Amino acid sequence: MLSVALLTPVQLILGLVLFALAALWALARVSWVELLADERRQHLCFGSIFVLFVLWLVRRDFDNGLTFHFIGLTAVTLLLDWPLAVIAGALAQLALVLLGLDDAEAFGVNGILRVLVPVLVTVLISRGLERLEPRNLFAYIFVSGFFAAAAAAAVILLGMGLLAWSGELSAPSSLMDAFGYLLLVAFPEAFINGTVISALVVFCPDWLETFDTDRYLQEPFDKP
Repeated sequence: MLSVALLTPVQLILGLVLFALAALWALARVSWVELLADERRQHLCFGSIFVLFVLWLVRRDFDNGLTFHFIGLTAVTLLLDWPLAVIAGALAQLALVLLGLDDAEAFGVNGILRVLVPVLVTVLISRGLERLEPRNLFAYIFVSGFFAAAAAAAVILLGMGLLAWSGELSAPSSLMDAFGYLLLVAFPEAFINGTVISALVVFCPDWLETFDTDRYLQEPFDKP
């Protein structure tokens, strides 16, 4: 994630506006009646906020203002669906700001990097898979879980682009260098999110809002 010192005023304003619009859209898409009536879903939402907050505390802060940490939004998106995932991510990030670990002025830019992009990538990949109507649950685990989380790590390239725009970062000397940075983030991100989704599919498939239990867990053939 990025500190205020690495961003221009234009980037800060645009980031705040875009993230605020996305958050408002997410708030409008949440079925609040169902959420308030479903105590288990409330617990999953609050638990996701707490887990994201704790996960984001495991971070490496550099003197130049850069911060690296795991994201975890792929698992949360598959668990809660995208509107609640955006809200959960925003609240977890707000907790970091209140603790003084994040710059309040960079809330919008970091929200885009930390929340919106991973959620968007996960939704696109997950819905693309569901259009194919696969019946093998491993397709859900590996594509929507592992692969989507690895692809969401491409947010590091967007961060590098913002830094290049602000003049705080020189472009990598080769595509292999950029790929190396991406791989360092993508592998552990895929492992963490994929492992969580695998456990949920096995033990608590009904918790996953995006998991079609009727299709994935039906018997492969009818018994005579």
